[in-house]
Amino acid sequence: MHLTESVLNYRRYLKRKNYSPHTVKNYLHRLQGFFTWLSVPLELASPENVNGYIDFLLGQQLSAQTINGHLVVIRMFYDYLKDEGEVQIVNPVLRGMLLRVGRPLPRHLRDIDVPIFFDVVTRHRDLAIFMLMLRCGLRVEEVADLTLGAIDYQRNRILVKSGKGGKDRVVFISNDATDALAAYLRIRFHTHEQKVFLVEKGIHKGKPISVRGIQKRIEYYSKKCGISVSCHQLRHTMATQLLNADADLVTIQYLLGHTRIKTTMRYCHLSNIKVQPDYYKAVARVIEKSKDALT
Repeated sequence: MHLTESVLNYRRYLKRKNYSPHTVKNYLHRLQGFFTWLSVPLELASPENVNGYIDFLLGQQLSAQTINGHLVVIRMFYDYLKDEGEVQIVNPVLRGMLLRVGRPLPRHLRDIDVPIFFDVVTRHRDLAIFMLMLRCGLRVEEVADLTLGAIDYQRNRILVKSGKGGKDRVVFISNDATDALAAYLRIRFHTHEQKVFLVEKGIHKGKPISVRGIQKRIEYYSKKCGISVSCHQLRHTMATQLLNADADLVTIQYLLGHTRIKTTMRYCHLSNIKVQPDYYKAVARVIEKSKDALT
């Protein structure tokens, strides 16, 4: 079996299945890591080889969740070879191999930390990027892929095309996010490039900024302000703030682009400051009704 040909065919298969370019790149990168490590032809890989690769990844100090991501990608590739490529092959990744992981709730920024972080964001481009995450709930990939034509200025909304799972959705832009975006666009390079956010320095100046480029910027500002901040934390902060401002959970689900309401509830339920007052208010009514029933 020719490895290069198999991988190229798999790449075309993922594109036909409408996986995002970022996902395709990520899958192929993980496969490359496995095949570089593997000491036998891919069709001869066994569960023992996979266990050895797990030990190798653990030695790289990768988290259980990240290692499971590698295993899922490898298993999907072998399933493809068997089901789509009609190759007589045994999948070496057994379902019981996934490592046990906890499910910690995503962290959000405290209200007092939000202005501290944004006070150190000095570039117009970076401020616009982070405001779209905080106010619109955009994922970092969605910000990197945002095009000029997707912004509806008259209705103050953005069409997010091919978000996670290949779904389109509409999100709305707050006044402060609109101001930040407008300030950046006024100084943005004059170019035919349709991606909104561009590299501003170096040999790639004028080219679309990458996902990793955005992550590096938030890491820089996080270190500068002394507060741990990530792109996904800004998105989760939006969900938390909207929930605490009495926004409906289904509305938040739509804005975040979640397929299941359960995912949205996991993002929000422990950080909901409404729980305590709602509890005491409800208990007070219960006690009052109990007293009425005794009289």
